[in-house]
Amino acid sequence: MQEKKHNLDLDVQYPDTRLEADITPAMIERWVQASLLGPAELAIRFVDAEEGQSLNKEYRGKDYATNVLTFAYNEGAEIADDEPTQADIVLCTDVLQREADEQKKTVEEHVAHLVVHGVLHAQGFDHENDEEAEEMEQLERDIMEALGYPDPYAEYDA
Repeated sequence: MQEKKHNLDLDVQYPDTRLEADITPAMIERWVQASLLGPAELAIRFVDAEEGQSLNKEYRGKDYATNVLTFAYNEGAEIADDEPTQADIVLCTDVLQREADEQKKTVEEHVAHLVVHGVLHAQGFDHENDEEAEEMEQLERDIMEALGYPDPYAEYDA
């Protein structure tokens, strides 16, 4: 499969260093590129539960750490086709490791899915209603399959 490369300015940050050796910037760049519909300027940041909870509380009013937060800076704005998507995507190591274990997935599979999910959110995809959720989940399935990973929603479809 020939993957189309979009212009990408990617900053990967590991203030929580637990996954730094296993989830490399090269892996993340591959997952991001597979999810992009156009150029992007993204930061992907791995944080602990304390920082994840603080961000979720401050920006979403929810006082708990969640697996992924996407801060899309040009969401809803009229942008030209060549204008890059700009976003910060925050992954909470504590939550994603627990979820991977509970869902019987590898941490790599789960992080790949969360990166794909976050990048799609950054580009305006959402799952606020059933129709949007179905469209977004199918796109995630297709991207994950193209990347060689199993269906991230398979266990939920049973």
